[in-house]
Amino acid sequence: MPQTILTLSTRGQGLYEFTDQADAFVNQSGRDEGLLTVFVRHTSCSLLIQENADPDVQTDLLSFFRRLVPPASDPSMGWVVHRAEGPDDMPAHIKAALTQVSVGIPVARGRLMLGTWQGLYLFEHRDRPHRREIVLHLGP
Repeated sequence: MPQTILTLSTRGQGLYEFTDQADAFVNQSGRDEGLLTVFVRHTSCSLLIQENADPDVQTDLLSFFRRLVPPASDPSMGWVVHRAEGPDDMPAHIKAALTQVSVGIPVARGRLMLGTWQGLYLFEHRDRPHRREIVLHLGP
């Protein structure tokens, strides 16, 4: 079964679309049907299938998650114990726990069966740049 690891470089918090890379992997596999499993190998970022037509959606999602889970330096986060890797680390773990680290996407006719305005995103929750590994596995 075809499998690969994508490495994405992030520039800090944000959504990084990799739909084209996932689609290219499916196309190169030569498989017409199956299930693409996408898995991110980190605990401070996550995966999303989200609208890719209007960038305001990304802006609003980032604003929502910043309000929902502020940095550990925010007075409302005084209860946070894990601070060894900076004020954005534990909030990043919380955001990853609220979202998902794995998604499955059906494949038909050699293509991802995403909707018209859907894209596949790495959702980076840390402030600093990171190199993130994403496993793509095309199963039956």
